[in-house]
Amino acid sequence: MSADVERERWELRTGEGVGPLKFGMSPAEVADALLVSGPLVRVGGLYEQEDFPDGVNAFYDAGKLACVALDAVTGPQVFLAGFPLAGSDPVQGHQFLLDHAAEPGNWILYTPDESLSLTDLGLLLRSQRVGNARLTRPLFVKEEWLESQYFRDHLPLEDASG
Repeated sequence: MSADVERERWELRTGEGVGPLKFGMSPAEVADALLVSGPLVRVGGLYEQEDFPDGVNAFYDAGKLACVALDAVTGPQVFLAGFPLAGSDPVQGHQFLLDHAAEPGNWILYTPDESLSLTDLGLLLRSQRVGNARLTRPLFVKEEWLESQYFRDHLPLEDASG
């Protein structure tokens, strides 16, 4: 698998959301924005999760969209400075984020699972097992949620397998 596979392209809107999704949306508004009647799967818990077609996972805090995770292979593609965030080699993704963080005004955060986050962009880059390989899986998180101690210590997102 590679990031070159034809897929929908979404734009990152720093601090606001990604693609058609905006932080603070209700579950019904998320479904409407994705042009579907509802999620394929809904999981309760501290952070409510909804899994939608085409590799989109939505996480809610108090019923409002707080995080969007995109599948490494089937999710929409988002580029940052020309780098494909979904479906890339994790080592290259890690280095890209480190290089990006070296620029003035950018801040990086290491999470307990060794993922890297550009906190100023609300971007968390995780890896996802796909067959025998690992590929990057981007998460877009509202700033307050990403910076919370609880989130950093108890990531609500398990490693996805494809």
